Amino acid sequence: MNTLLMELWPYFLMVLVGYLPNEVWRVFGLVLARGLNEDSQVVVWSRAVATAILAGVIAKLVLFSTGALATIPLSVRVIAAVLGFVVFLGARRSVFAGVLAGEIALLAGGFLFAH
Repeated sequence: MNTLLMELWPYFLMVLVGYLPNEVWRVFGLVLARGLNEDSQVVVWSRAVATAILAGVIAKLVLFSTGALATIPLSVRVIAAVLGFVVFLGARRSVFAGVLAGEIALLAGGFLFAH
């Protein structure tokens, strides 16, 4: 039992310090947002800010990759991102289809052109 605890303590710590404090704020946000009109200026602005932050994170991951993703050429990463976006639009804004197409393109390009 002691060996199992020694192996799992980092995961318990991540849940305690990383997941639980954030989850409290998510639940609080859901409770507060329940009565808001989806077309109100606050909700539209919040959605725009969230979309801009997500676009920035994706751009940083594609253009300034680190780790294993950095071994895949920039052209392959950009083509995979563009292909994923085109499939997203073509599949009636299906996030699943866009992510799947982009991931397949990234994996194929990484397999064929990685350093």
